[in-house]
Amino acid sequence: MRALITGITGFAGSHLADYLLAEEPEVEIFGTYRWRSRTENVEHVLDRIQLVEANLRDYASILATLDEVRPDYVFHLAAQSFVPSSWRSPVDTLSTNIEGQTHLFEAVRALGIDPVIQIACSSEEYGLVLPGETPIKETNPLRPLSPYAVSKVTQDYLAYQYHRSYGLKAVRTRGFNHTGPRRGEPFVTSNFAAQLARIEAGQREPKIRVGNLDAVRDFTDVRDMVRGYWLAVTRATPGEVYNIASGVGISIRELLDRLIALCKVPVEIETDPERLRPSDVEVLIGDYSKFSAETGWQPRIPLDQTLADILDYWRRKIAAGGR
Repeated sequence: MRALITGITGFAGSHLADYLLAEEPEVEIFGTYRWRSRTENVEHVLDRIQLVEANLRDYASILATLDEVRPDYVFHLAAQSFVPSSWRSPVDTLSTNIEGQTHLFEAVRALGIDPVIQIACSSEEYGLVLPGETPIKETNPLRPLSPYAVSKVTQDYLAYQYHRSYGLKAVRTRGFNHTGPRRGEPFVTSNFAAQLARIEAGQREPKIRVGNLDAVRDFTDVRDMVRGYWLAVTRATPGEVYNIASGVGISIRELLDRLIALCKVPVEIETDPERLRPSDVEVLIGDYSKFSAETGWQPRIPLDQTLADILDYWRRKIAAGGR
């Protein structure tokens, strides 16, 4: 069997490669990357995967890639995934995420191949969640509050439309916040951990800069999340949509407190106005019962273990001279 992971050099893509290599050794792994991509997340497995240079915004490029690989499974993870960047560059976010997926689908149709395609959608699609709507089910209204969220709603519904119109075996997963080692520094848990690791190393003053600490999020370890991606293509129903979540909400303030408790030196908290968004999603807590019922998936890794692993990752990275 062959699996193609778009965006394999990214956070979730690299962890998915790790999972498949460890748990599904019969699967041959291919991954798309851009020439400017940093490959440090997959350097430890480069001899066991095959990288294919491809640009999802170039139809000819993705057509050639799919023709070369002929995958049985496609995990579509490549995207502009940082919400604040979507405020600064909304058109780029929309075109990257929507155009890239459309090219992928059209190439599958043109080649007449029939892979199961997992589309990594997002809990950000739910956006404005009203009182009484948590934990959030897949049937909850979508009220996106950022250009990124709008792009993911479109990806979500494009997958549904191509399944209904053309029979593409697209499975949509609405992943709630997922984190873990190798998470990019702009993302909240990794950003806090990186700041704390630099404070411990004496590289900055003992102040941690933060944005909105009142938002409540549902965090799943990325290693549990990518296990869910595999179950989505092997056990879930094409055309359907599934939440993947822990089912437990935690405020960003409590998340920060737990990380600070792991820090070896005292720190102060300072609000940075630049980290505040024009509008923020206040509460996202997912109901994953539908996905669990069909696939047997359950989260396994406790959040405290995830946070400890993230902080240790940044300690090692900074000790080694990384940024």
